[in-house]
Amino acid sequence: MRLVVFLAVLLGMVAGSTAAAQPLKLVVLGDSLTAGYGIDAEDAFPAKLEAALIERGHHVVVENAGVSGDTASQGLERVDWSVAKDADAVIVELGANDALRGVNPSETHKSLDEIIAGLKKRDVAVMLAGMLAPPNLGASFKEQFDAIYPALAKAHNVVLYPFFLDGVASEPKFNLDDGIHPNAQGVEEIVKRILPKVEEFLRMVKH
Repeated sequence: MRLVVFLAVLLGMVAGSTAAAQPLKLVVLGDSLTAGYGIDAEDAFPAKLEAALIERGHHVVVENAGVSGDTASQGLERVDWSVAKDADAVIVELGANDALRGVNPSETHKSLDEIIAGLKKRDVAVMLAGMLAPPNLGASFKEQFDAIYPALAKAHNVVLYPFFLDGVASEPKFNLDDGIHPNAQGVEEIVKRILPKVEEFLRMVKH
């Protein structure tokens, strides 16, 4: 009888240890800026972010749920299957294509709002990576679009990184020849700049 009890306790300890050893699962839901358009998979933002977080002592896996060309509404359509049920946290990086295509900012706002609300309903922590509209679409459009991310972050009380391409946009050395998508060096710059905010976010995540 004592042996049976001992084995049960031992197995329980092993199971508990295994559960505790599971890494935090962070998913990046995004577009080509997440997917790694034009660069190797190991140079894409999720891969580089995971490496940087592990180097800083975080027990984390970062999954790439980026689809090139996706707008916020397309991200909304696939969020339920793109973000696995066992995800602990999500960085939402969507909206760049909305801005480039001149999608009505109210539509972008609505889609992002539903993405965030849906994830929070699943008890998944959310961080929002903001985007800024290019100036060529006019002052009114830019004002409406740029206001989307701060408003959503406030409404849902989520962590906001104001501009995903901070320090990289319009910098030739950090972009591919198209002048839009970051090259490998550009992704490294993004990771370097966003890392403190991601670490702040991860400290808030229940795992």
